Amino acid sequence: MSKTLVSKLAKKICPAVITIVVSKDLPKIEGFYYLPYGGENIMMPKIEQEGFKERTKIGGGSGFIVSANGYILTSNHVVSDKEADYTVLLDPESSCPAEVLARDPINDIAILKIDYGKLPYLDMGDSNKVEVGETVIAAGNALGEFHDTISLGIVSGLSRFLTAFGGGMDPQIENLRGLIQTDAAINPGNSGGPLVDMKGKVIGINTAVVAGAQNLGFAIPVNYAKKDLEEVKKFGKIKRPYLGIKYILLNKEIAQKNKLPVDYGALIAREALGVGPVMEDSAADRCGLKEYDIILECENEKVSDKNSLTTLLQKHKIGETVRLKVLRNEKEIELNATLDEGR
Repeated sequence: MSKTLVSKLAKKICPAVITIVVSKDLPKIEGFYYLPYGGENIMMPKIEQEGFKERTKIGGGSGFIVSANGYILTSNHVVSDKEADYTVLLDPESSCPAEVLARDPINDIAILKIDYGKLPYLDMGDSNKVEVGETVIAAGNALGEFHDTISLGIVSGLSRFLTAFGGGMDPQIENLRGLIQTDAAINPGNSGGPLVDMKGKVIGINTAVVAGAQNLGFAIPVNYAKKDLEEVKKFGKIKRPYLGIKYILLNKEIAQKNKLPVDYGALIAREALGVGPVMEDSAADRCGLKEYDIILECENEKVSDKNSLTTLLQKHKIGETVRLKVLRNEKEIELNATLDEGR
C-alpha cells in the first residue's frame, strides 16, 4: 500500500470528520461527604441547593459531514439522549450547535444538521459492493481526545450480527445486522466516524468493538444511512412501516423458563400493568392480533432473536399488506396486516 495514497486520503477525509460533544444540565456537586456503610466510609457527592444545575459534558463521539450545507451522519447511540444538547467541533478551534433531525435506533444511525457556511464533505459509496479483503480506513476522534485519528486495515468479514450494549449514559441494547467487520482499529470515541474505501468514499459508519478481542471492529453499511438521509431530506423525518405491538423475541432459554410451545417468534406482551401490548387502531389491532399471540413468520420469513420482527418489517413499505403466521392457543393461523407509518 502506497504511503502517498494513504496520506492523500487522510487529507481528504479528516476535514470532513467532526467531534460531537454531548452536554446536559445536571445538579451541581459542591463537594463530597463520607457515608458510613458496613464498617467503611463511602465517598458520596454532595449536591448543591435543590434546583440548581450546571451545564455538564456527559459524552461524545464522532461523525462526518456528507453535504456542503451541513448534513452529518453519526451513530444513534452517540446522540440518543433527547434531553441533551449537541455541539459539533469542526476542529479544535471551531464549534457550532447541532440539531438532531432524525434517529434510527434499528440501524444505529442518526442525522444531524449544522449551519456553518460551505463545508468539506465525504461522498458515500455502495456498501453492497464491499468485498472481504479490501483495504479500508477508519477515522474519528479516538478516546474523545485525539482528533483526526485514522487507522488502516481490511474488511475482515461481512453480514455480521451483533448485540451491542451502550455504555456510560446510554444503557440501551441494540441488535445490529448486516455489519461490516474490519481489523482497522476502532477505539472509544470513534463511534459515528466513517469507514472509507481506497477511493475515498464512505462504505460504513463505525459503531462497535468486541470487548476483549483484538482488531475486531464493526461498521453499519452506509447504504442504510443513504436511505435514511434521503427520507429526511424529502419528508423531514425517517418513515418506517409500523405494526403497533409490544413484543418479546423468544429463544430457547425464554421458552423453557416459561414453558412455551415454541422457542422462536415474537410474543405479544405488555411491558407494564395497564399498558396494552396492541396499540388501538393500529395495523395489528385492525388485523386481529391479540395479547399472547406469537408471530412465527412474516411473509414466510421466520422471526427469531437474530431476525427480529422489526427487521423483517423494514423490508416492506407503508401501506403494504403482509402475511403473518401466528400461533394462538397452540393453533397456527394466518393474518394479513396493512402496515401504517411509524408513530
